Amino acid sequence: MPLRPLARRLSLAAVACLLPTVAFAHGGHGDGGGLAQGFAHPIAGLDHILAMVTVGIFAWQMGGRALWLVPASFVGIMAVGGALGVAGVEVPLVELGIALSVIVLGAVVAAGVEAPPALAMGLVGFFAVFHGHAHGAEMPQDASAFGYGAGFMAATALLHLGGIGLGFAVGKAGEKYGALVVRAAGGLIALGGLGLLGGAL
Repeated sequence: MPLRPLARRLSLAAVACLLPTVAFAHGGHGDGGGLAQGFAHPIAGLDHILAMVTVGIFAWQMGGRALWLVPASFVGIMAVGGALGVAGVEVPLVELGIALSVIVLGAVVAAGVEAPPALAMGLVGFFAVFHGHAHGAEMPQDASAFGYGAGFMAATALLHLGGIGLGFAVGKAGEKYGALVVRAAGGLIALGGLGLLGGAL
């Protein structure tokens, strides 16, 4: 890929990742006292864990630039959703959107979908809004908004890395059948999402 378009995309990703600095600046003061609370939020819910790990697995399946573009898109757009939640802006059907994210992303991994990076980024970004809004709307009143936002973004990025690492580990260990094992895991994740869907309806 030519360097200029790549540089532009890197710049956009960097701007997206810096959004919490602006978006969360209106709430909370002090030294980022909400960091631990924000970090704990994504890992306290099975729905968030499944979706975010699956984003990492999806990125591993795609490979190339998608390996970092897809997770970066999720984290960056999730920050926008988080800002909406903190600001009290309503986003409809948040719980349903989160449950559907697990189903759809699991199904995409199970099917071994090969999509253009831009399409994959759009897909994960769509669902990132729901996850981010849920995080932001549930921010404790005494937490620093900036620290809380940084915390849930960091936890999300680590879950993405976990999914990527899982893909590499299973793929290498299984060699010929590793990709099939990963796809089977995607199917199980999608089935788990159906269970979450019942609670969201």
